[in-house]
Amino acid sequence: MKPNTKITVNALISFALLLFIAILIFVFSFFSLQIEAYYSNSWYPAIGNTLRMITRNLPFSIGDILYVLVAFSLFVGLIRWLITAFRAGLDWQLLGAGLLFIARKLLWIYIIFKLIWGLNYNRMGIAYQLNLDTVAYQKQDVVQITRDLMDSLNACRRQIKDTIIPEKGFDQINREAMRCYQTQSMQYHFLNYRNRAVKQSLFSPLGDFIGFTGYFNPFTGEAQVRDDIPRVMVPYITCHEMAHQMGYASESEANFVGYLTATSSKDVYFRYSVYLELFSYAQGAEILLYSKEKDFPAFENMLKFNKAYLDSLVRKDRKEIRQFFQKRKNNISPAFNSLYDQYLKLNKQTAGIDSYDDVISWLIAYKKKFGKI
Repeated sequence: MKPNTKITVNALISFALLLFIAILIFVFSFFSLQIEAYYSNSWYPAIGNTLRMITRNLPFSIGDILYVLVAFSLFVGLIRWLITAFRAGLDWQLLGAGLLFIARKLLWIYIIFKLIWGLNYNRMGIAYQLNLDTVAYQKQDVVQITRDLMDSLNACRRQIKDTIIPEKGFDQINREAMRCYQTQSMQYHFLNYRNRAVKQSLFSPLGDFIGFTGYFNPFTGEAQVRDDIPRVMVPYITCHEMAHQMGYASESEANFVGYLTATSSKDVYFRYSVYLELFSYAQGAEILLYSKEKDFPAFENMLKFNKAYLDSLVRKDRKEIRQFFQKRKNNISPAFNSLYDQYLKLNKQTAGIDSYDDVISWLIAYKKKFGKI
């Protein structure tokens, strides 16, 4: 479909109607309690389950193909518009019609995105569901949670007898991740996950440049995971992306729900995967707090203590993961991370891409309430 060369009455009416609907959705997004009750726990589960029911049995990612087709369509539309402008001469009518066409498309995308998933950014979320008190954490809280995670890491790694961690198949990981959700749904009914639709990303080779390990497509309900990363990372990433499928849009909440489910697994491989990731977040929070105090000796002692406290095989595994990503460093990924950072902030994730690290506050609140991690 190509844009009109002139502004028409029908195009203006269509734009006005779409704008009105978009404004209504925007206003509704400020009512978190109503979104939690009528959207996240009613409307969205029906949509999410239906989409996954449609896409789950296909062995490839429909969402990835959709992204390619949309990008191609936009490129072709732009070329057609440029050819028309070159032949007819660029005047205000043509420019206005082109801008109106783009505005209508953007409004359609906004409306569809918000209705089929995006309003979950504005829900009350996991803290409301678990009645957690997520007050600002103190330094000693972070130090203790980091120590707890190191204890869990060491305990899990000692149960894995091999020096080199055995790799599990993606289907095996996906099945276990679904079992984790089913297990936790017995205690937390809102984690009842159905119609598994987790696919290997068709864009894995681009992951180093775009900077992703997994992602969720709200338009098809599919979760995608890279197939070229260290396999021990995949269980936690899978549980994280499933959390997005369940309607936990916030990255910190998806991280926490991923933790809540993966740690319920009887498979030590799963538990080790989640503790590896969460320890990185916790130590990152520690580093930030110590650096703010500008006490270099204390900062250095903290790093030395953590390194000595970790099991030698845990240190080996972490080193291999770091080396994997260091070899693939490039100048393009930071630009995409910056774009994603702005996307998160536009959707009320005020910390932007740093909101991934906010899972530590959820962990601290959870431990204070339930006495465990």
